[in-house]
Amino acid sequence: MILAVVLAACSAPGPDHPPGTPFDPHEQRNRKVHAFNKRLDRAVLRPVSLGYAAVVPDDIETAVGRFAFNLSLPQGIVNSILQGNMKGATEDTYRFVVNTTLGLGGLFDPATELGMPEATEADFGQTLYVWGVRRGAYVESPIFGPSTERASAGRMVDLFTNPLSYFIDTPERYWGTAANVSAGLSQRARFSDTMDSVLYDSADSYAQARSLYLQNRSFKLGEGGADTYLDPYDDPYGATYEDPYDDPYAE
Repeated sequence: MILAVVLAACSAPGPDHPPGTPFDPHEQRNRKVHAFNKRLDRAVLRPVSLGYAAVVPDDIETAVGRFAFNLSLPQGIVNSILQGNMKGATEDTYRFVVNTTLGLGGLFDPATELGMPEATEADFGQTLYVWGVRRGAYVESPIFGPSTERASAGRMVDLFTNPLSYFIDTPERYWGTAANVSAGLSQRARFSDTMDSVLYDSADSYAQARSLYLQNRSFKLGEGGADTYLDPYDDPYGATYEDPYDDPYAE
């Protein structure tokens, strides 16, 4: 955790960085990684995800996605505790217990049917934000795609923050990995039109992907409010942005 904080805090915009513009000092490298990710998506991820969605029934896809999400809840609970969000940690614990028992390991979602609050979906990148660590530079990683230095550092820590990984023996511990891969393929197929528009129909797919990611991440973290610290990505004029979950290409 200490290493992640140090790594995320090392990069900060210089005094000549224009306010309200993405802090992207690694753009040349990022564009090369982006080009690699596009080739990988076109050759492997896109066709495999569409084939997976065509073969696997929707109900099975949904159940696998629920199972993967349920296995990730303990990690979110740990991060909620680290953020001091005990209400969210408690609610997520109840949801995990209900869906693991009554929902057969998370294949079903009785917690939602019972009216329980939605999961907080906390991660360690969010925890670093709550701790006051600055976002750092924008980065694009092979396979994982758009991120920031803070989010990337958090992703490394999250490899070790799920308590289930220390209690489940092999080969059962790999079920979660397989479920996550399957859920990822389902997501790629589900949002195929939007992702194809961004990656293959944009004049500058790198800039478009960067913009959408930063807006989406800021929306999730609730950045930009009056009680948050100034960030190199914040609009100095207090402009607001559209809901990042809306399809920007919808008519």
